[in-house]
Amino acid sequence: MTLDAQRTSATTRAGLNGQAPRCDHVDLLPAVEPGLPECKECLALGQTWTRLLVCLTCGWVACSDDSRGGHAKAHYQETDHPVVAALDPGSTWRWCYVHRRTV
Repeated sequence: MTLDAQRTSATTRAGLNGQAPRCDHVDLLPAVEPGLPECKECLALGQTWTRLLVCLTCGWVACSDDSRGGHAKAHYQETDHPVVAALDPGSTWRWCYVHRRTV
């Protein structure tokens, strides 16, 4: 068995066929209702956004990193809430700020 630096089985941590390890943050998410479909920080600054993201820990809605304000990432930096999802109808896209990848 191969162990990593924390003496955890590297095989257990890894995904299938060399995929990235599973993001445990997804397993810890509560059920939340998203707030209004707007970025309050952008509205206060008179800015527009490219896309809206919802925090899957608390339901806070903010603009994406590709928007001028990047307020969703600022929310993560302030709260340590790790996972956001696109607020677009029907979207299944989610991002973990801790792992810096889609989950």
